[in-house]
Order: sequence, then C-alpha cells, then structure tokens
Amino acid sequence: MTHPLFRSSMMSVSPEWIDFNGHMNMAYYNVLFDRCADEVYPQLGFGPDYAATRKLTTYTAEFHVCYVRELHVNNRVSCTFQMIDYDEKRFHCYQELYHEDGWLAATAEALTLHIDMTGPRVTPMPADVAEKVAAMHKAHAALPRPDRVGRSIGIRRKT
Repeated sequence: MTHPLFRSSMMSVSPEWIDFNGHMNMAYYNVLFDRCADEVYPQLGFGPDYAATRKLTTYTAEFHVCYVRELHVNNRVSCTFQMIDYDEKRFHCYQELYHEDGWLAATAEALTLHIDMTGPRVTPMPADVAEKVAAMHKAHAALPRPDRVGRSIGIRRKT
C-alpha cells in the first residue's frame, strides 16, 4: 500500500561525524533530520527563496530526538516527514530516520514557528503557504499516529 508520507533522498553518514565511541555523534542525527526538512520544505512553500523574497521563514521552537539504533560511517539512510498538526503560525511534524536495510535508527518531533524576519516575530503564514501546509496535513491525517509522538522526557520510577 502506498501513502503520501514524504521520504527524503538517501544520505550517507560522513566519517567526520563518527565520535570516539565509533558511532555517529548525536549532533549529526539533527543534521540528517534537517536535510530531510530542507527537501520537503519546497512542497510547503518554505526555503531560501521564501526567506529572500518574502522576508518570511521558519524557526524550530522545540526538537526532540529518540536514538533507537546506532549509525556508523558510510551507513546510508533516508528520512520520513509527517505533518501531525498545524495552526496559522505553527506546525508540528514527526520524522523517522531509516537505515537503507529498513531498520529504524532515530525519530524526531518538532514544533516549528512561522517567522516574519523583519521583527523577528511569530506571524501567520500567507494564504498560499497555509494552503500547502493544510493540504499536507490532510494527506497525512489518514496515516497512523506514530507511537512516539508526544513523548515526554523523564525518569520513570517503579511504584
């Protein structure tokens, strides 16, 4: 069964991303998630041209990563992007990073703000962009809600 979930192009783990433990340093998971967002953003109307011509952009307000399985040098991965929710000034998305063999390496969840760069301040999305965000949300609404969405961080104590 096919569905409208966005999947990035294949990306590779660079040797300089490997830490002293022999696996990819945690910071570079964010790089891979961000590269996926860079690929999907044009579908939503965002990106460098949007910032340059309209003086509007997005800022990440909150970003949560769950590290599921280690990645190593030269591993090839792709990343999904799912629109979970939105309003006139924000959107909530969820991403999964998959090794080319199909196993899950990490997940990420973000709350992103729409920004007027002249402030900078949070501002409503223009109608043409809001329509694209709404269309992606509608297309993704039929997808199952990922189990990891909305997780909190903390130490769970046995009672």
